[in-house]
Amino acid sequence: LGRAAGQLTPLFPSPGGWYCFNRENCDTRYDTMRRLMSSREWPATRVGTGILSSQPEENPHWWNANMVFIPYCSSDVWSGASSKSEKNEYAFMGALIIQEVIKELVGKGLSTAKVLLLAGSSAGGTGVLLNVDRVAEQLEEMGYQGIQVRGLADSGWFLDNKQYRRTDCIDTITCAPTEAIRRGIRYWNGIVPERCKLQFKEGEEWNCFFGYKIYPTLRCPVFVVQWLFDEAQLTVDNVHLTGQPVQEGQWLYIQNLGRELRNTLKDVTASFAPACLSHEIITRNHWTDIQVKGTSLPRALHCWDRSLHESNKNGKAPLKGCPIHLIDSCPWPHCNPSCPTIRDQFTGQEMNVIQFLMHMGFDVQKMAQQQGLEPSKLLGMLSSGN
Repeated sequence: LGRAAGQLTPLFPSPGGWYCFNRENCDTRYDTMRRLMSSREWPATRVGTGILSSQPEENPHWWNANMVFIPYCSSDVWSGASSKSEKNEYAFMGALIIQEVIKELVGKGLSTAKVLLLAGSSAGGTGVLLNVDRVAEQLEEMGYQGIQVRGLADSGWFLDNKQYRRTDCIDTITCAPTEAIRRGIRYWNGIVPERCKLQFKEGEEWNCFFGYKIYPTLRCPVFVVQWLFDEAQLTVDNVHLTGQPVQEGQWLYIQNLGRELRNTLKDVTASFAPACLSHEIITRNHWTDIQVKGTSLPRALHCWDRSLHESNKNGKAPLKGCPIHLIDSCPWPHCNPSCPTIRDQFTGQEMNVIQFLMHMGFDVQKMAQQQGLEPSKLLGMLSSGN
């Protein structure tokens, strides 16, 4: 379990990997992405990157924490509770895997931990929202009330919005998010937290897979990390950025997505939402470089950690100069100058923000007119990220 025994044990349920929701698309997934359906071909070792790194320069706050990495092979957004049967060719046990890992870790030092941070990206990020309270309840039932359980959900805060173009529900990519999850829950025998389930009618448990609906029901503190222009969200919304300039309708849709997402995060106490077109961040090497309003994500997480520590003592107001609610307010993808580098899909050339927006079909004259600005002023603002 690594160093700093008993001090902090982050537990990481994998990067993303989508899911499958019926026999046909699970068969395809098994044939083409076996590692997401079975542990048989997993490598024996992995090098931790980003928040899993043991190097202080790459992971300034938690480099010496105990870390447990749980790869994703259940294909059920960490929610399933069904074993293989005559009726069902596949087992979906995401929720049970997490419970079993917790049981095993209690005997390996988790019992003396003060804090357990359950973190994940993409499907793993949604998995954090679905499991964080259940993990806390499990530890309480086992007699470990002293362990504070927290969540870190990266790129798992999806919207059940109207798609840009409706398509038939064939696989995870073409299916509207609500319909795919609705089918998935039935197929996986998916579990959602009781407090969220009670908010919705029977048969509508799919609502609990969407961050803004489950978040108000959670008891454990959760830090939400979400790109305002999340590539996976755009994919399920049928906005495909193929290297062709986007049509005006798509451009307006993308901007509106950023607004909607920003709106769902306004009451989230601890959040980090850069205006970038990207997906996943916490296990990326560049996770220390991205900033929102001058604060990096590791710094914001450190502030969050401190605020929880302080509030346990005396219910203080948020710490001065240590922000934890960080959401970009600029309206376009990559209007934040610290966004990850954009490359042309065909040439591999790096692009600056203005090149990228032109490439997307951004009309500077028209936008300047809409904003009531001189075109040159708008270009200056874009390149400086204001």
